[in-house]
Amino acid sequence: MVSIDGMTEFWDRLFGAQPEPPPLLVLLTGLVALLVVSTRLPWRIARNAITIAHEGGHALAALLTGRKLRGIRLHSDTSGLTLSAGRPTGPGMVLTLLAGYLAPPVIGLGGAWLLAGNRITLLLWIAVALLLGMLVMIRNLFGALSLVVTGGVVLAVSWYASPQVQAAFAWTSVWFLLLGGVRPVIELQRLRTRRGMPASDADQLAGITGFPAFFWVVLFGLVNLAVLVVGGLMLAGPLLSEAGITW
Repeated sequence: MVSIDGMTEFWDRLFGAQPEPPPLLVLLTGLVALLVVSTRLPWRIARNAITIAHEGGHALAALLTGRKLRGIRLHSDTSGLTLSAGRPTGPGMVLTLLAGYLAPPVIGLGGAWLLAGNRITLLLWIAVALLLGMLVMIRNLFGALSLVVTGGVVLAVSWYASPQVQAAFAWTSVWFLLLGGVRPVIELQRLRTRRGMPASDADQLAGITGFPAFFWVVLFGLVNLAVLVVGGLMLAGPLLSEAGITW
């Protein structure tokens, strides 16, 4: 049996605040995330994490709006597909389509809020729980492997890594979600300009709302940039404090 002292220690570890990271760590992790997002090969590898968040956003929105979630597929080319059943039009379908491109930075914003309170362990365990919940709905081998590997890495860091490594991992991951939410929107518009993407989220939204696809692309971009600014200010707390700036 687990002792009361053991349970108390566990809850303290999970919900307790870790030491505030040094400003240099905050700066370096942001630069690393920016480098990954802006360079070709690192982005090609890391983009799968953005796809996981994207499809997870579709899935959660579908469930919250009463649609029946059929399954999620993640592909090796970093594309993904979330299938749900319900009315093909209406608010539920609009919110489900809207959630995909907005999910990575919004998740990053939630992570930034936790890190602003130095709840690093809680952030990592919430990430593991979300990945496990998503794993239930995966319908292909690559997708299952992606979630198992990603969740395993996060769990290993949260359980075995030193507080300094946990902080570096958490800040880099959240910076990446915030920054990485912007590039797919740019890529989406580039692809639409070159050859059209009738199955894209923006084009599907255009088909059921009457607003042109470009309107939805711009909306994705503006929201993600706004979330990046707010989340970035949260993450930069130690840097701002060092400079004597409060907001």
